[in-house]
Amino acid sequence: MGPVLDDALDELAAVVATGSETELLSLLTLCESVARRVDAISTSAIATLDDQGAFLTRGYRSAARALSDLLSWDYGEARRRAAVAVDVHTRTTLDGTPLPARLPCAAAAFGAGEIALRHVEVIGRVLSTDAAERLTPEQWAGVEAQLAADATRLNPSELQTLGTALVALLDQDGAEPDDHTPAPVNELRLTRHATGGSIKGRFEDPALYDAIAAVIDAKAAPLTADDDRPAPQRHAEALADVCGYVLDHGDLPDSGGRRPVLTVLVRLEDLENRARSAMLEFGGTLTPAALRTLACDAAVIPVVMNGAGQPLDVGRATRTIPDGLRRAITARDRGCAHPGCDRPPSWSEVHHIHHWEHGGATKLDNLVMLCKAHHRQIHHTDWQVRVRDGLPEFLPPKWIDPSRTPRRKVLAHLAA
Repeated sequence: MGPVLDDALDELAAVVATGSETELLSLLTLCESVARRVDAISTSAIATLDDQGAFLTRGYRSAARALSDLLSWDYGEARRRAAVAVDVHTRTTLDGTPLPARLPCAAAAFGAGEIALRHVEVIGRVLSTDAAERLTPEQWAGVEAQLAADATRLNPSELQTLGTALVALLDQDGAEPDDHTPAPVNELRLTRHATGGSIKGRFEDPALYDAIAAVIDAKAAPLTADDDRPAPQRHAEALADVCGYVLDHGDLPDSGGRRPVLTVLVRLEDLENRARSAMLEFGGTLTPAALRTLACDAAVIPVVMNGAGQPLDVGRATRTIPDGLRRAITARDRGCAHPGCDRPPSWSEVHHIHHWEHGGATKLDNLVMLCKAHHRQIHHTDWQVRVRDGLPEFLPPKWIDPSRTPRRKVLAHLAA
């Protein structure tokens, strides 16, 4: 922070101790104006960094998760600010074509400090409803302009009420009726690809859909550590989390005479080269990074293949982390050990700090419990984890904290 800005803030702070009631009331108004301008500048910086791919190049799939780590924001707050940045700032396509702001009138008022970030958030949410999407482009633009003007005199709750009523008034006919009632369809298609697979489903039985949606929604809630992604990605990884949990804890029937397991196919030359690549039975080819993640904590059956694709040896299913050691790690970490994460032990994996495939020991001071999202983060970004004084601590990348000050999760039993 520059000395001029420091001096200005010091002057404002001095008014608190010496100012009259009138001066203090004026101070509050001034602070709100400054906060709005700062929010506008901040969201502009977020939009610019996101447009340049700065977060992506640092291993983050979304701006929200990067902001949460960089600024110690709750993910919900980071997600709201990232959404506002998208709504009120111009973007560029891959070929350099500029795209106008989604909410141009709100952007102008926000940039001038006439409305707050919360107002912009409300306008964006109102204009993202199904009813708003049915409006003509002219009606939609008119509502946006009207709400941006009304936001200068209304608080966010009042603006939400007005916006919802205005959209409903313009969308009196609602969705077009559909007299055709097709036969109910419940289907799920799994398609294998070279590097993974795709799942496409359709459930017209409301009970079936509700059961699936309830589980996925519970595990993809934005306030958990796995919500560092857009909603479709959060839902996809929540489904994988649920399936992984069932594989570990569920009472599944035998499949072809055996319990469901993950079989890793390793070529002989790759095995001799420290398993630089491998292939899952259903999921396709693994990258070395993905293989390292899997090898941290999994039930693994090694199947060694020769150059002709013929099995040379089939090993026994073993867990890389013995149950007794897992219980010790659970007692120490109480779930995902990453600061701020609330994933319980049953939804977490055990990570080898010094990689298992590189000879890392399977012992307490080389292991840490991580949820799937933070497990991926440790393997694919510049975050690092270590055990100091018997407890795990995390070192953020330099772009988040130049001093890389270690961070530890606050555990209630230790804090007490």
